[in-house]
Amino acid sequence: MKNRSLKKISLLTSLCVAFITGLLLFIFYFIFPQQESNYTIYFVVFISFFASFFLSLFFFRKHIHQNVSGIYQTIQSVRKKDFPKDDIYCPQELLENLHAEVLDWVNERKVEMEQLHKLELYRKEFLGNVSHELKTPIFNIQGYVSTLLDGAMNEPETNRSFLSKTERSVERMIRIVEDLEAISQLETGDLQLDPERFDIVELVKDVLEAEEMQASTKHISLRLKETKPLFVNADKFRIRQVFTNLIVNSIKYGKENGETNVRFYEHENQITTEISDNGIGIPDKHLPRLFERFYRVDKSRSREQGGTGLGLAIVKHILEAHGQTISVDSTEGIGSLFSFTLKKEK
Repeated sequence: MKNRSLKKISLLTSLCVAFITGLLLFIFYFIFPQQESNYTIYFVVFISFFASFFLSLFFFRKHIHQNVSGIYQTIQSVRKKDFPKDDIYCPQELLENLHAEVLDWVNERKVEMEQLHKLELYRKEFLGNVSHELKTPIFNIQGYVSTLLDGAMNEPETNRSFLSKTERSVERMIRIVEDLEAISQLETGDLQLDPERFDIVELVKDVLEAEEMQASTKHISLRLKETKPLFVNADKFRIRQVFTNLIVNSIKYGKENGETNVRFYEHENQITTEISDNGIGIPDKHLPRLFERFYRVDKSRSREQGGTGLGLAIVKHILEAHGQTISVDSTEGIGSLFSFTLKKEK
């Protein structure tokens, strides 16, 4: 029925009524013969056909069509799409369109439910990660303070050592909170970028010099494969964060006597940056979630390195705020390559 127009339904109804009427009259005149019975049968069948056709058509349009129109309009309003009124009120097309619209609406609701389920799982995982990341330094501080109060405060060496460890735990908590605040501001758009024209090569040189001491502890070479100035238009402070996070990660997860290379590729309107290393690499199964907040490939190793688990998430959001994306190509045991683009400035 859903694929037939109202007129077709009315036609079928009137044919059935005319056939039954003619059959009953034929039986009646067969039992009680009368003159000119054939003409009477033809006339009555003809009248019943047209009467039932127009009555059924009026009934379908008056009652069924109005109810279906209400359902159709409800689906359209929920989907928030503008359809021409002719498509909604046209009897010929309404029943044909309604089934397809209902199926589309059901599929959209199904996708929304799946997305809500994923968001709920992500929310639970995020809250668990936040509590775990904050719990570690809080418990450390509690332990150090309790030990000092129990008498270690009177021992100068222990006193100073525990206070230093307490300070490091406090600094870790501050970094976590600051990183969470930065991500929240980037996601909501509250953090306004301050774009300017600057030399990205000179910026990378400054970052490499700042991280040179950390790299030297593992004898990792930091190399810049570019010398001429390359100017971009971006928020210099935020882009420094991007380079710092990526380069620090390459050092943390790099191999002894390894290397980190920074390369630039100049295009007509953009400059592509590649940061590569020959470190431990990342298994393929972790790559899709690599830029999620608090996601760690090796949780125990990451916490030993002192990271907050938010660095790559911040990198992703900063670049998205610039209208750009970041990609990663990594092979376990061989190394990783991160690449992104920025708008070129003359």
